[in-house]
Amino acid sequence: MHLKPLFHLAVAATVALGSSAASAQSAAEPAYGPELQGFDYPYPVQHYRFSSQGQELDMAYLDVKPAASPNGQTAVLLHGKNFCAATWDGTIKALSGAGYRVIALDQIGFCKSSKPERYQFTFQQLAGNSRALLASLGIEHSIMVGHSTGGMLAMRYALMYPDATDRLVLVDPIGLEDWKAKGVPWLSLDGWMQRETRVTADSIRAYERATYYADTWDPSYETWVQMLAGMYRGEGRAAVASSSARLYDMIATQPVFYEFEQIKPPTLLFVGDKDTTAIAKDTAPPEIRKTLGNYPVLGKEAAKRIPHIQLIEFPDLGHSPQIQAPARFHDALLGWLQHPETGATLVK
Repeated sequence: MHLKPLFHLAVAATVALGSSAASAQSAAEPAYGPELQGFDYPYPVQHYRFSSQGQELDMAYLDVKPAASPNGQTAVLLHGKNFCAATWDGTIKALSGAGYRVIALDQIGFCKSSKPERYQFTFQQLAGNSRALLASLGIEHSIMVGHSTGGMLAMRYALMYPDATDRLVLVDPIGLEDWKAKGVPWLSLDGWMQRETRVTADSIRAYERATYYADTWDPSYETWVQMLAGMYRGEGRAAVASSSARLYDMIATQPVFYEFEQIKPPTLLFVGDKDTTAIAKDTAPPEIRKTLGNYPVLGKEAAKRIPHIQLIEFPDLGHSPQIQAPARFHDALLGWLQHPETGATLVK
């Protein structure tokens, strides 16, 4: 008899638990496919098909042309762990309206892109996938904009492809500290998978209210809660959970923290001072837990180490300022992009 590895048994357990939970779901709660089938994006979805690690993959992306007079520049938007290309809707509109071509990617393992089995997720691999997609579109230079996990990826991309990165924008990036070195215990893939069995719309909403939006809530945020929760209700929930667990392992074990001094492009760092995000913070001892995710301190420390950087802090905002206060965020972003010497000098 062939014995499945424990990790795959955990995936199977997720399916069983998910099936039971799904039967109790209200008909008003959406269920989406493993590539987010059934959830509409604000722009036409395009696909980059390629082979990686012996598997045929499909990477979804948005390619939005300038709505105003083109300025010849391309901005590439990299989403966070619980977000997708569609979550950048407001930023896409702001950048396109200012003359930028905008590419918003769904990374492999996320949203409308493939959820491959046995895929080794690394930030280098995701950066390489992104670079190949951009090259397929004839884009040799771009402004890289990354939020949260996308911020870690944007930094890795800039380190790997400095000559292709015109400027770097980091929006509350995670990875401004090394959680393991600070005392967050290691979690196995089985442990991450066990956490995936507990994901619900309520748990997503509670977490995002506290960290993303600084204990505030607007009904518009619910769209993004249901976008994520809907994949855990759908028939592809096992593939979604498996990819998510391996991605969390990637985030927890592949720090970019020790390479800040090597980042070459001009950089803008946004920090919401109410942000408290730290991966697996809840598993750390209480005395360590309270020291993690201190973004007002982390932002200032990163700004001392990253060359050619400007820091903008939002004292009243959380992990997702581009959604919580879009007008303020986009004014600051466009101000820096259009006038990098003076556009980001004010603390908003």
